[in-house]
Amino acid sequence: MKKIDKSVADAYYREKNKYILLFLSIWFVVSFGVVLFADSLQFEVPILGFPFHYFMGAQGSILTFIILLFINAKVSDRIDQKYGIDESANEQISYGKTVDH
Repeated sequence: MKKIDKSVADAYYREKNKYILLFLSIWFVVSFGVVLFADSLQFEVPILGFPFHYFMGAQGSILTFIILLFINAKVSDRIDQKYGIDESANEQISYGKTVDH
């Protein structure tokens, strides 16, 4: 694997951590916020025949989590490419090398 300059590594981890905090915040609001404010979230329009607060508690939080996983994978790949941390390039650099004991 190629070495990364400390300033580049710091910027890389700062950006990754920013997105991790964003995704965790969205997950927290969807998972727990809907439950805490269920009484005030009773809308007239049902989703798939269920009240909004019930749907979000039963299915919506799981669907949101799965969507966040895919978004996180795409964003992480884009950040890796931005900072030159590409899996295929790293595999080519380290291919065939052995560690001496």
